[in-house]
Amino acid sequence: MPQSSGALAGLKVIDLSRVLGGPYGTMTLGDHGADVIKIEPPQGDETRGWGPPFKDGTASYFIGVNRNKRALALDLTKPEGREVLLRLLKDADVLVENFKTGTMEKWGLGYEDVLSKRFPRLIHCRVSGFGSDGPLGGFPGYDAVVQGMSGMMSINGTPESGATRLGIPMVDLATGLNAVIAILMAVIERQRSGKGQFCDVTLYDTAVGLLHPQAANYFLSGKTPGRVGNAHPNIAPYDKFQTATGEVFLGIGNDRQFQRLCQLLDKPGLAEEARFKTVADRNQNRAALTEALEAELKARDGKALCDTLLAEGVPAGQVLDIPAVMAHPHTIHRQMTVEGEGGYRGFGAPIKLSRSKTGIRSVPKKFGADNRAILAEAGYSAAEIDTLISSGIVPDLPKTPPKA
Repeated sequence: MPQSSGALAGLKVIDLSRVLGGPYGTMTLGDHGADVIKIEPPQGDETRGWGPPFKDGTASYFIGVNRNKRALALDLTKPEGREVLLRLLKDADVLVENFKTGTMEKWGLGYEDVLSKRFPRLIHCRVSGFGSDGPLGGFPGYDAVVQGMSGMMSINGTPESGATRLGIPMVDLATGLNAVIAILMAVIERQRSGKGQFCDVTLYDTAVGLLHPQAANYFLSGKTPGRVGNAHPNIAPYDKFQTATGEVFLGIGNDRQFQRLCQLLDKPGLAEEARFKTVADRNQNRAALTEALEAELKARDGKALCDTLLAEGVPAGQVLDIPAVMAHPHTIHRQMTVEGEGGYRGFGAPIKLSRSKTGIRSVPKKFGADNRAILAEAGYSAAEIDTLISSGIVPDLPKTPPKA
């Protein structure tokens, strides 16, 4: 993809974030054409070491969320490094960071006192665990910890398993997407006001905001939501079932779908039973319903059954593993696997626009790969660049962290 393409072409983003939430959000911006400059500390983004697997010394964890970004290394703990950042911000639209709250202020880079005054059009997005104030303000946050603290873990798993973490870092990923939404809202508002603003996006707020329908159920009933495994707390059958050829998931959301399911299973009378007639009836008698469906499904071919149900408008699908998903014809058709130079493979952009295309302009970069080019664009002379690199303010190689 050419550098000038994408809905966000022309938007310059300075990305100081590390690990997952921030980088996932800035990759989304980069996928849609923003010029994202990822600035790493001298030791590098810690996820470069979160493996195996590795490719050329960089872990898949880092590779997975850092394409379509240029790479600059910068020591912001030094005044000279902060001066480089300030020069980069002169023509930037967005600054994204996920430092511990108070860090930017300690460095003399706080939004209210410094950045908003020097760069009134700058949009500063901070991704943090809990925000800067309140009872948990300033505390560090990681995805799984916040899953536990937000109640999300309490509603996942079964009564036997106890509270269970989601298999993917949903809180981090959703926080990254919330950051994108916040940034784009601020960009649109800036078109009216001419002013930037501060975007406060936290893991905790994101996790609490994802508690649907359990939070809505609690507000209305006053009852503490429990763990129902793969089932849905409000509708049935909405669960995983075993067939002769593997597991499938049935997502029956209304009475018409349930009636059609029973017809296709050659059990039309099941939908006419009083205990299964409506969503509320099935929800109250879900154990008996599950038993009846398991008896019908255990001898069926799972794929054939799902193909038939989908063709008839009944939501159903095989439970697939990751290799099967990546090889699935629909995944390929929807361009949800992409390839780039050097053997890069990744998942595609889930947001698709009719005219503004997404794609790979650059694969994830090596540490400091664009140091010289970015500094030259910012107006530094070759001699000044040599000095910044030789002094370690802009390191060419990652600093080895001290051993414990």
